[in-house]
Amino acid sequence: MPATPEFVGRTFALAQPYEVEAAALRSFAAAVGATAPACFDAAAARALGYRDIVAAPTFAAVIAQATEALYVADPAAGIDFTRVVHAEERISTVRPLIAGDRVNATVHVVSVTTRATICLVTTRTDLTCADDGGPIAAVWSTLAIRPGDE
Repeated sequence: MPATPEFVGRTFALAQPYEVEAAALRSFAAAVGATAPACFDAAAARALGYRDIVAAPTFAAVIAQATEALYVADPAAGIDFTRVVHAEERISTVRPLIAGDRVNATVHVVSVTTRATICLVTTRTDLTCADDGGPIAAVWSTLAIRPGDE
């Protein structure tokens, strides 16, 4: 199996809070084709009651993937990233990410299973506010790992 099943139940966390920057939110919003003015303009966001620019909803995946990389990079996890295909991702949002947020992120290894010759690894990354501990989002991800040439 290309991923170590004993990693189920383990967690990995960012060493420092992720700093959500307005420039990154604008770039991401442009890249995904967001059109909401609050994703680009602080005045538009404030008019909606936010303190600054609002992230496009899928920006949570950027933070989740940075956290998931800690797991994938652990040699004992047994994951050859050159064989990984992203199979599924879903995001459950409690509140939007806002420029200026400081976000703690912890990835939980939920399952490691095999279907035919493909190894499926499912993780859940919890995003919380570094300042008050409040929940922001949970990002569920499934990676499909193709078998090696053994």
